[in-house]
Amino acid sequence: MASLFNTLNIGYSGLNAAQVAVNTTGNNITNAEVDGYTRQRVVTSAATPLNTADGNVSNGTEIDDISRIFDNFVFDKYSAASADKEYSDYERQKLEELSTYFPDIDGVGIKNDMSEYYNMWQTFADNPDNDATQVALAEQTQTLTQHITQTQDQVVGLQKQVNDQLALDINEVNSTAKQLADVNAAIEVAEAGDGYTANDLRDQRNLLEKDLSRLIGADVHQGQLESNIQLDSNSNISSGSYSVSVNGFNIVDGSTYHPLKLTNSDNPYGFYDISYERQDGVLIPMNEEITGGRVGASLDLRGRSIDSTSGMPTDGILQTTASDLDAFAKGLIESTNNLYAQSAATSMQSNDLALASDAPLVNSNLNINEGSFDIIIYDIDGNEVSRRPINIDNSTTMSGATGTNSIEGQITDNKDDNGDNNATNDIDDFMTYGYQTAADGTLRLELGVNSDAQSKGYTFAIEDKLSDESFSSGTNFAGATGLGGFFEGDSASNIQLAQEYRDNPTNIRAGYSSSSGDNRVALDMVQQQFESYEFKVGNETYDTTLYGMYDLTATYVGISTNSAISRNDTVTAQFNATEMEYFSVSKVNTDEEMTNLIKYQNSYSAAAKVITTVDQMLQTLLGIKR
Repeated sequence: MASLFNTLNIGYSGLNAAQVAVNTTGNNITNAEVDGYTRQRVVTSAATPLNTADGNVSNGTEIDDISRIFDNFVFDKYSAASADKEYSDYERQKLEELSTYFPDIDGVGIKNDMSEYYNMWQTFADNPDNDATQVALAEQTQTLTQHITQTQDQVVGLQKQVNDQLALDINEVNSTAKQLADVNAAIEVAEAGDGYTANDLRDQRNLLEKDLSRLIGADVHQGQLESNIQLDSNSNISSGSYSVSVNGFNIVDGSTYHPLKLTNSDNPYGFYDISYERQDGVLIPMNEEITGGRVGASLDLRGRSIDSTSGMPTDGILQTTASDLDAFAKGLIESTNNLYAQSAATSMQSNDLALASDAPLVNSNLNINEGSFDIIIYDIDGNEVSRRPINIDNSTTMSGATGTNSIEGQITDNKDDNGDNNATNDIDDFMTYGYQTAADGTLRLELGVNSDAQSKGYTFAIEDKLSDESFSSGTNFAGATGLGGFFEGDSASNIQLAQEYRDNPTNIRAGYSSSSGDNRVALDMVQQQFESYEFKVGNETYDTTLYGMYDLTATYVGISTNSAISRNDTVTAQFNATEMEYFSVSKVNTDEEMTNLIKYQNSYSAAAKVITTVDQMLQTLLGIKR
């Protein structure tokens, strides 16, 4: 049978429900700007009624739970959009920095320096015996080479910076995955036995999930989703199994996690490889599997595939830029040196070749083609004394016996080059040959005229045989080996003016011979800028001019940057729309909460009125007894 005390309990249950609702609303308001906080609502229901002779008498209200207003579907979209935006933001940031290394659109940079460099060769051709012009040419050459190496250093430095960021992000992924596993364990304990929902822990888990998505594009897989339309039309909650994966590889399974491995100990440049460790200890490469988040952007910028031989990436925007710049610099070095070898000297020494003396030249790592080049002897007056063709085919080597197909065998062969039956004025009578380890421990080729010929003023030159009158159609023997080169180095990172000319620019030669006024080499250098050459970048070959190869590099950077900016604008707009959708469901609206606060305050007052009324009724009842 219902009593006044039962009515008093009904009032108390109303007070308690209103108080909890006020507390929850106040908590929403105070956490409105906390990242990851999801607004909460008190879920109440009518208490089990009393079964009396008068019927089922109501028994007040009960608090069933305090639930989050959360939509897993919207949150998954928000996480995916966050991963896309993090990828796009990082890509845009790094490519905008890369584009500043190629300021050619503003009339400065490598292309402008190269134009001034060729202008100086033209000035030298006009004044081949002017010392001041030689000094100016050397200065402009060093300006050009320094700008090339500086740009390449910046590109490589940015690549290393991205590589270092990659390591930091993978470590953060592992740390976040561990935290996520710990939170999962805490949620299991808090919600054991069908207890109340662990709202704050679930908020923390969602925040960690979003962080993982931003870092690596991770996907969350949960068990059963249960809708709670009575609370909110968008509200649902998950239960059951839980895992987080990256392209099918689970890095979190419930309360356990699987850290990703970083290795770079075998890489000479410090480039990291990412692996997933299976339970049996086998490492599975992950560089190709991670495509999302900042880690995905880092891999696409730095390069995903690492060549096991060279240790360098074989792809990636930054690596492609560095490789293109290397190809441009190598083309400039070799084509210039091949032309400059036509300028007569007493001796010419190659670069460090690291090539066995009996190894075929054409199949080596040197850019040497089949064909022939001439060795020419000039006398003290600049007259041609002797000329001999040196043939290169797929079996030609550096060293060999006299008369063989080797470079040495052809130079030392006792032949009558002039057809005058004079055995003392042929190439073998003037030239010396050496392919051996130099004093600095490097393997070098050295050609020169013998001491007797030097004392009489004889010099020699190397002239490539051009099959189609194109500067790029010869053997490239002098260019590939660096014999008597105008440039030193073999890439954008080490290109520089030869030491001899850095020390004394007046040694720079303008002509084929030492004759006063000879400017033929200088004129060839001027013409070089208009000739096409083959530039090899990986599996690609470009047939273009030196200007064209540099333009390809700068244009690639510009197009990549513009594409990244355009994508970023699109991704940002999509992210903003998705974020607004997520906030409309789960974000605290302070105006709405203030309205609810008034509503719950009125509920509290009404419940208090019930208790006051019961109290008055009890006082009346006690008064009757007296």
